[in-house]
Amino acid sequence: MVGKLKIGAITVIAGTTMMLSAAMHEKGSTVVPKSVSGGDSCVKCHKGIESIRDPKSDMMKQIVAMGKGMGDSGGCVVCHGGNPKAGTAEEAHKGAPKAHPGGLTAFVRDPGSYWIMDKTCGLCHADTVANMKKALMATEAGKIQGNLHTWGTEPTMKVKFANYDIKDEDGAKPAWGTDTYKKYMLAMIHKFPDQFPTELKQLPPPPKSDAQLEKKPGESEAAYQARVAYHASITYQRSDCQRCHIGVRGRKGRGDWRGMGCSACHIPYGNEGFYEGGDPTIDKKEHGHLLVHEMQASREAKVHVPSTGVTFSGIHPETCNSCHNRGKRIGVSYMGLMEQPYSSPLMPGGKAQLKTHGKRYKHIKEDLHFKAGMTCQDCHTSIDMHGDGTLYGSTLGQVEIECSDCHGTTRKYPWELRMGYGEKEFAMGAPKGPRGLSKKLPAWMQQGTVYKPMDGYLLTTRGNPFGNVVKKGNKVIVHLASGKDLEVPLLKNKEKKKQLSEAGEVAMHQVKAHMDKLECYSCHSDWAPQCYGCHVKVDYTKGKSKIDWIASGSTHFANGETSESVLGTHGKKQIGKAHETRSYLRWEDPILGINGEGLVTPIIPGCQVTYTIIGPDGQTVVLNKQARVMDNGLKVDAIDMSPVQPHTTGKKARSCESCHSNPKALGYGIADGQFLTDQDKDLKVDLQDLATGKFASKHTTIQIKAIPGMNFDWSKVVDRKTGKQIVNVGSHWPASRALDKEMRDKMERTGVCMGCHKNMTKEKLWSKVNRTPGILSDKQHQEVMDKLLHAGAKSGLK
Repeated sequence: MVGKLKIGAITVIAGTTMMLSAAMHEKGSTVVPKSVSGGDSCVKCHKGIESIRDPKSDMMKQIVAMGKGMGDSGGCVVCHGGNPKAGTAEEAHKGAPKAHPGGLTAFVRDPGSYWIMDKTCGLCHADTVANMKKALMATEAGKIQGNLHTWGTEPTMKVKFANYDIKDEDGAKPAWGTDTYKKYMLAMIHKFPDQFPTELKQLPPPPKSDAQLEKKPGESEAAYQARVAYHASITYQRSDCQRCHIGVRGRKGRGDWRGMGCSACHIPYGNEGFYEGGDPTIDKKEHGHLLVHEMQASREAKVHVPSTGVTFSGIHPETCNSCHNRGKRIGVSYMGLMEQPYSSPLMPGGKAQLKTHGKRYKHIKEDLHFKAGMTCQDCHTSIDMHGDGTLYGSTLGQVEIECSDCHGTTRKYPWELRMGYGEKEFAMGAPKGPRGLSKKLPAWMQQGTVYKPMDGYLLTTRGNPFGNVVKKGNKVIVHLASGKDLEVPLLKNKEKKKQLSEAGEVAMHQVKAHMDKLECYSCHSDWAPQCYGCHVKVDYTKGKSKIDWIASGSTHFANGETSESVLGTHGKKQIGKAHETRSYLRWEDPILGINGEGLVTPIIPGCQVTYTIIGPDGQTVVLNKQARVMDNGLKVDAIDMSPVQPHTTGKKARSCESCHSNPKALGYGIADGQFLTDQDKDLKVDLQDLATGKFASKHTTIQIKAIPGMNFDWSKVVDRKTGKQIVNVGSHWPASRALDKEMRDKMERTGVCMGCHKNMTKEKLWSKVNRTPGILSDKQHQEVMDKLLHAGAKSGLK
């Protein structure tokens, strides 16, 4: 095994070194630096192809050095195998050098592929590759558990399944992290064993034949429906939910082109999938190819696009969006996009708006961090992305950062905060006292760009240093992968300089409970995508089928390809075809709830599954059914409202009224849940005798079919009369729930206007209070109330 490289060009991206996109598979292209030529190099055919990294970089120098040891001056065989000395392409693209240090046996077109990355990228980043196999981008354990929970297939929060079998064989202690971090995580793991599994089994297989979907002799109707629903949940999961994991290349289409494994993030693809580099063997008119043959990673890993003259660095969020456009939709939301069912505005010729990621969008407002030029990797650490060697059951377990890690609070700078701040339920392993700073980076963080620490590197709430965020006096500087250096606004500085707005001063400084009990993004998320009601039809009618992404990934070969990864091929099919539709979409004023950390957070519709199942004979087996599960000791509808960080941060926070006098925010539903209260009844629309309600035509049919038990709006989480939670809130962590009744009662401030305005009929009294003619403005209202408050205090009024 070759030792780990200490390369000065990788930060958050540690874990990828050398790779070629699977998009080049048709031509079998390989890579050499532009400066390299000769009879033993692949450049004799691929002359003009871009070097995967700058030839002057430490990384490329070491690749070339390893290549020379295998008889290849260009280093191509290190990543791709093959025989560059061969006289024909066919011969060149066979096998791999026997001396290959990773034991590669076949020529590979995508060295970053999940299935061979230990033999390629792992030559220099073995620990990153090992961690990645246990991380959520590979296992998707949380997504699987959450969706099956909504179907009622797995009614508990215990995480059991992944895309592929995996064990955490080195024990609970993380492989990466400072000692403080490891102690913190061990305490969390011991407290929440269901969320930190030691082993995950592959999601069970879908039905293999129609016979499994037929009613058995003597089987009750309820038992039959439950059994078929189990099969349908697996079918749906495998076909519609699992295409984004890094073990497969995923759906081939606009916005979804990507590689596998390490290549999924670190090889750039344009949304159209056209190659725009200099290799003459790659078809520049064929969709599905990488943009150029250069790695995107840190600030120092420059990507040059000769067709436009653009040079960029860092991993653009649109790369992340090839996966993060479903579920909580945080990737597209970060860029200000929300899917819509409409094709408007129209394109030239009256054509519909193009689909990206299979959807049409509206632009609402981008996150202020995106507007400032920040990529996802500028906040999210390598552990957030690649994991730390622990098996995680959800993103809340794997992601180690909080807003306050960089911004602090109005009372404390980030380095003055204690460890665990912002993770109320998770902080049992945090040491007491200020967290301080770090002057050094751990060895596992030195594989990439190492910035000068200045006064010290800031620490995450769990105790790891940020490699790109440093303290300079009472300032915080963040070094962006895109090349910018930004000064982070510190709340304590703003408070000292009286730069907070009046509302900000009250909300963040005077009402201390806001900072202690709320996530920052509860107020500072401008909007959140709310896709209410996920209606899933699983149709097993003979001939209906769809790709099984887990089976496709499980069918992989020595060259790293899977059954669906090559252009023009399709993955393994399963019987049955799933289809999704929705009830309605919203974006404004998300509902509030409690997340797994025990803090107030926005909640949005998660997997709100109402399922319909069609049997092999075309007959309806189940129609518009919702599962029921236990949540906080109550039997509730499993239509999940999911705690979320929307990634739509704005400088101007939600208004006080948008929470305190908004029944939707409190969980009572849009307009206090007064709409959509009859969804549990069939609705007919036709001419009728309004006196009796009888329909005039005998041909009247049902317009809207009932959803049994659904006698409330999708946005309703809590029943106001009983005070009880009626739907599932979060499917991963015990603390996640609706706002507590005491909290709702304290928050709600409706009807308070009447405290003053009931006296408007008392003309003499009212004229003394209201001395301003005409209608008072908001500011004048506030001034009057302020005077009354002071007058009352002066007179001793209680």
